[in-house]
Amino acid sequence: MSLSEGFTTPSLTASSERAGGRNWVPYICTQKIISTTTFGVKMASDAVANLADSLAKTQVDEGELSYKGQGLKLDNAQSVEKMVKEIEEFGGLRALRLEGNTIGLEAAQTIAKALENKSDLQCCHWSDMFTGRLRAEIPPALVSLGDALITAGARLKVLDLSDNAFGPDGVKGIEKLLKSAACHTLQELRLNNCGMGIGGGKILAAALTVCYKESSALGAPLQLKVFIAGRNRLENDGATALAQAFQLIGSLEEVHMPQNGINYQGVTALATAMQHNPQLRVLNLNDNTFTKRGAIAMAQALKHLRNVQVINFGDCLVRSEGASAIAETLREGLPILKELNLSFGEITEEAAIEVARSVQHKDQLKKLDLNGNSLGDEGCDKLKEVMESLNMGDKLGSLSDDEGEPEEDEDEEEDDDDDDDDEEDVEEEEEEEVEEEEEEGEEEKSESNQFSTPPSAPRTPDVSSFLSFPSPDKLLRLGAKRSSLIQQQVDVLDMSKTAEAFLKISSVYKEDDSEVKSAVLESIDAVMSKAFLTPSFQGLTFVSSLLVMLGLLKSEDKLKPVKVVPGHLQCLEHAVKQSYFPREHITVLNVFMARPNKSLEPCSSARDRLKSTLQKLIPES
Repeated sequence: MSLSEGFTTPSLTASSERAGGRNWVPYICTQKIISTTTFGVKMASDAVANLADSLAKTQVDEGELSYKGQGLKLDNAQSVEKMVKEIEEFGGLRALRLEGNTIGLEAAQTIAKALENKSDLQCCHWSDMFTGRLRAEIPPALVSLGDALITAGARLKVLDLSDNAFGPDGVKGIEKLLKSAACHTLQELRLNNCGMGIGGGKILAAALTVCYKESSALGAPLQLKVFIAGRNRLENDGATALAQAFQLIGSLEEVHMPQNGINYQGVTALATAMQHNPQLRVLNLNDNTFTKRGAIAMAQALKHLRNVQVINFGDCLVRSEGASAIAETLREGLPILKELNLSFGEITEEAAIEVARSVQHKDQLKKLDLNGNSLGDEGCDKLKEVMESLNMGDKLGSLSDDEGEPEEDEDEEEDDDDDDDDEEDVEEEEEEEVEEEEEEGEEEKSESNQFSTPPSAPRTPDVSSFLSFPSPDKLLRLGAKRSSLIQQQVDVLDMSKTAEAFLKISSVYKEDDSEVKSAVLESIDAVMSKAFLTPSFQGLTFVSSLLVMLGLLKSEDKLKPVKVVPGHLQCLEHAVKQSYFPREHITVLNVFMARPNKSLEPCSSARDRLKSTLQKLIPES
């Protein structure tokens, strides 16, 4: 996961690849392809096939056994015979990578049996390994694997179960493991995009609390350093429960909890917890809703911390008062801060300039992001002047998405809005408490599909806000006309921006959420059909830009590609099957998707499906 939810637009040059005795080097400039000919494609095919074969082989590296990204469909005991044998024969196994495959219950139980004697195991990289499985299969599979680790007497350092979408029942599946001695040594817990919900957050918090208390009683308290749980709909109650565990643990160095529907109550609880974690270096709460009360509470907490290097409060509605409070903290502390993201927070000119001046003596600062706020043209100019006067002009991020000066009545009503929200929050919390007492038993079973509305609902986003910092909730809140609104916003005559928009939209794709899935694909179709049906649209240049941003080609600008997620490739697979997508571009995409590339390894299942689809669609020569 990146430390920021921002988006970097890359550009292009493919690394040379020797094929048939020649160097085949597709080189792509900003506006045109110099060479990606059919001749080059044919010459590269043999080399591509050989490289693909090499990727399928198991990787072994200093105690690590890896099946990462092989796209294996493991349903039963027979399907894992070879894997089990390799696990059993691997002496000193310290890390097992199973991510990017799909493992059924019987297969998981068989693998678990092989792990019962692996006492040296420390790292379980098990993200994205239940794709296509029934929700009911996952908890017992996790229980089997967890029990095996406990039986083996393993002492884990890393447990990564991200992108498994197992819901609160899945958290129950690892509850016993997290409470056991196997996790007394845990340093990194990664549960990004698992759909835990409030119930799952509470179960997780309770398990971590037990783990800490029992490990402390043995004289070696849990020293958890990295906690990642973005996109889990934890909301206030889930975040508050976790905050209590964090306060107790006190050893956190990185906390990433973006896109969780957390409002100021949850933010305030997290702020209190962070004060008790003096080694905290990274705090990422992007795309939650602070309002001024949450921002002020967090600013006060940050005064107690000296090691923070990265703060991401982008799209958190910190508002001007919250920004001023953060600026005060910056003047007094945070001596080694490197990145500060306060974008899309409804911050006005005066507060933004206050923030800029507060970073004057931050010698290690690399980036200050105040994009998407309410500065106006003059305010943007003044902000740039202030940063230049501090000899820090190069540290200020783009202001291209500034939303302009707020109207006077909006500015005056900001405080009243917060007060109204507070009253509504109290009333809604009281109602929710009664409902929870009455329906507690049923809620645990259905929580993964029924998420309560946050007490203080986030503002309705506009299209530019979504395209700058996309999230599933923002897309859905755009309403029924979202696809046409996005279509109007994207300038299809700019190939780079069109490719960027494609990746922004597809980044929030969720296979297991039919509403989000439908919204994403409708929006993709709206933009792509408009683009390819526009006579002056340069389709091949668009494809080239897309390949650059996916990290499959380099460019003259040498900009960093985006982090590829499965949604990028799943939406591309959808698009190439549509009538609007030109058949002549299929061959180019197929070649680059077939070549081995590290940027696609975390999305091996989606990549394999896309490759299969492209091969079926390649036009006959």
